[in-house]
Amino acid sequence: MKPITAKVTRGLEVGSRLKCADNTGSDILKIIAIKGYKGVKRRRGGCGVAGVAVCSVKKGNPKMKHQVVQAVIVRQKKEYRRKTGIRVKFEDNAAVLINERGEPRGTRIKGPIAKEVVERFSTIGKIATMVL
Repeated sequence: MKPITAKVTRGLEVGSRLKCADNTGSDILKIIAIKGYKGVKRRRGGCGVAGVAVCSVKKGNPKMKHQVVQAVIVRQKKEYRRKTGIRVKFEDNAAVLINERGEPRGTRIKGPIAKEVVERFSTIGKIATMVL
């Protein structure tokens, strides 16, 4: 994965529920694992904006429901700091579903996404309506 410029606080942990910000047919996701997280025994893994999580679809289309998918975190409620000194936080926690190559599954993204996501996943930035 490419590095990002901000010092992102890990605001989401295993068990957190997120909104799905794309048009794949899933509504609510639950984080079941964090990609690339190596921690201490019995410590819950955490991730933040531009992190990749393995999620389970809790609510949505009957075809999508109960599937295990990979998702990129695009918004988080917990504030994080950018190199310029600005602190950024969003209204909700949201993610976009991706495939094995890191490309988005959907064709549209609802709501704003963080600039750090576009730095790491440029294909998500191409279909986003608003980047903050």
